[in-house]
Amino acid sequence: MVKKPINQVNFGAGDSKVTVVGLGGEGILRTFGKSQDAEQVILEALLQGINYFDSGRVYAGGEGYYGTIWSKHPETRRRVFQASKSASRDKKGAKADLQKTLETLGTDYLDLWQIHDLRTKEDLSVISGPGGALEAFLAAKKAGQVRFIGVTGHHDPYLLTEAITEWPLDSVMMPVNPVEGALNGFIDLALPAAKKKGMAIIAMKVLGSGHYLFPDQGFPADPLIRFALSQGVTVAIVGCASRQEVQTLATGGRDWKPFSPHEQKEMIDFFRPYAAKLAHYRGVL
Repeated sequence: MVKKPINQVNFGAGDSKVTVVGLGGEGILRTFGKSQDAEQVILEALLQGINYFDSGRVYAGGEGYYGTIWSKHPETRRRVFQASKSASRDKKGAKADLQKTLETLGTDYLDLWQIHDLRTKEDLSVISGPGGALEAFLAAKKAGQVRFIGVTGHHDPYLLTEAITEWPLDSVMMPVNPVEGALNGFIDLALPAAKKKGMAIIAMKVLGSGHYLFPDQGFPADPLIRFALSQGVTVAIVGCASRQEVQTLATGGRDWKPFSPHEQKEMIDFFRPYAAKLAHYRGVL
């Protein structure tokens, strides 16, 4: 049976198309020594028609898992949108990270390279100051080593909004889930700022950082993926531990329909009593 294609959209202001759901860099990919399991997850994502693949220099063996496949199938690599990240705050460190990332991924370019995990005012100042990582990102884009550059953050929505507003970036990655709707910040500040600049928006923590947000009772993945996509993001990424989880993710990108404002409010209200506890990735406990 031929699967219906996953919906695709433009990545920000560019003409590159990405599927509205993507394989996150967590799950089985953020491990060491599980090559067979990781390869099954990546291959299942390809089989399902997912074309957005996330990783990071500090994500354990993730880049290497991808590299094993891309180096054997360069034609497949050219058909996908491969993203990675550097957590270095200075230019020299970021340049070294990019070189290592390209070597490990078995590719000569990245579709998206991101400044990883913006957390503090010091980060903001050092990254954008003289000799900061932002210089390396801009130079890599100009040289054609990367097609797009972005920033990620899940700690402070105000700092992330400042980076969105001030830095010349193509994309931003941020938490998008009903808990964020209850806490205010990323959905209310950072997301609109990114939309205003025409940036691509990558939704992370869609399932609440590795679980379905409501562990005591369980909560299905599909409505949480649908909630994220209903916020007008470009792509919602989820780390997967098995082929079955990839299949669930892909299903969430097919034939999805936006929640109405009322339905979104109902979901947010459901999670509101547990919001501070569940948003542990924010450091709000």
